[in-house]
Amino acid sequence: MFASRLAIAVLAGLALAGPSSAAPNAAEAAEVNVQAIVRSPAFKAAVATLDREHDRMVGDIVALTEIPAPPFKEAARGKAYLAMLKAHGLSEVEMDGAGNVMGLRRGTGPAGAPLVVLAAHLDTVFPEGTVTKVHREGTRLSAPGVGDDTRSLAVLLAYIRALNAAKVQTRSDILFVGDVGEEGPGDLRGMRYLFGKGKYKDRVKAFFSMDGNEAQRVTYGAVGSRRYRVAFHGPGGHSYGAFGIVNPMAAMGHAIDQLYEVKVPATPRTTYAASVVGGGVSVNSIPADVWLEVDMRSEDEAELAKLGAKFLAILQEAGAHENAARSTRIGKVSVEPKLIGERPTGHTSADALIVATTAAAARAAGYTPELGASSTDSNIPISLGIPAVTIGSGGLGGRVHSLDEWIDVAKPESLRGMTVGLAAVLAMAGV
Repeated sequence: MFASRLAIAVLAGLALAGPSSAAPNAAEAAEVNVQAIVRSPAFKAAVATLDREHDRMVGDIVALTEIPAPPFKEAARGKAYLAMLKAHGLSEVEMDGAGNVMGLRRGTGPAGAPLVVLAAHLDTVFPEGTVTKVHREGTRLSAPGVGDDTRSLAVLLAYIRALNAAKVQTRSDILFVGDVGEEGPGDLRGMRYLFGKGKYKDRVKAFFSMDGNEAQRVTYGAVGSRRYRVAFHGPGGHSYGAFGIVNPMAAMGHAIDQLYEVKVPATPRTTYAASVVGGGVSVNSIPADVWLEVDMRSEDEAELAKLGAKFLAILQEAGAHENAARSTRIGKVSVEPKLIGERPTGHTSADALIVATTAAAARAAGYTPELGASSTDSNIPISLGIPAVTIGSGGLGGRVHSLDEWIDVAKPESLRGMTVGLAAVLAMAGV
């Protein structure tokens, strides 16, 4: 038996309140349950398999990293991961309409009952053509996307092998998912499909996103975002012959300058960034078309809406400012903002069982839990009121979203971190 009689008694009382209850004994129940799990022979046998097959997990990281997965072009990696899920003996292994791949590890409960999801995203931020060959020096692996989020994909496979080898039976089904569209322009399209149209959308009782390395982090808050692509149009002309006419680049510069005068609150944390620009045809031409992309984020929906409205007002003023500053004899500057991404805000209650359980799992591994907020796949279930957290896959890493991204797969820290997610998922699935 995984759980002691005391753990069963405490959890039985909590179950009456539901998995997302803020019951006073949630933390105590989670602590008792997690401790019972990690001390059990079955869990120790599962961890022994993680230890024994650690090199295989590292090999999976390398193999998956070297299959490029740029935004909206994750299909090749998705097909490879689909084959891996099939090889691990899951049932109902499939690719859905968005490109998410998934497989079910059946529990002992009735078919169709509420289940637990553990997901890691297939896509990276790097554009098509980026070299993703893994460079290894000792236990350090370097390559674009090796940590975000390829390591997590490999850890999910390692968990399945460990549970199978230890013959662990959970009461609830566990759905393992490799999802698309988590990064930037993907706008969480994989999760939107999973929870909006997917076959399991009404069955999820608890959701874990595994993203990044830090096993001590428990992300229970959803940082919302609004992203705009703004087109600035003008008549254009020769830099010398048409000098003095309106310039859309000047309007864009004015807009950026005014945006960076906006004061935003530190709490709830709210941010903005002018991040990508483009346009023009030659150094000796006044451009007819330029464009700008801007990212705005906040932990609070009201603050995000306020910032978004302020930015749209800034754009309108920037166009008017340029049309008043220079000649419009050939034509005026126009400004056209387009919303290209929007992520919802929200949070799972800090007292929810999934948060308390994940924090307890981190403590059981010797970490001090760090609760916080971020923008991850969990944003979607959180916005729907489904208990969700984002957790790390373990180990060390750095330079995320850069060409020299790296992780360290030294076994002691890697294995230690992997136990956190395994214990938390088992506690929520019931054993």
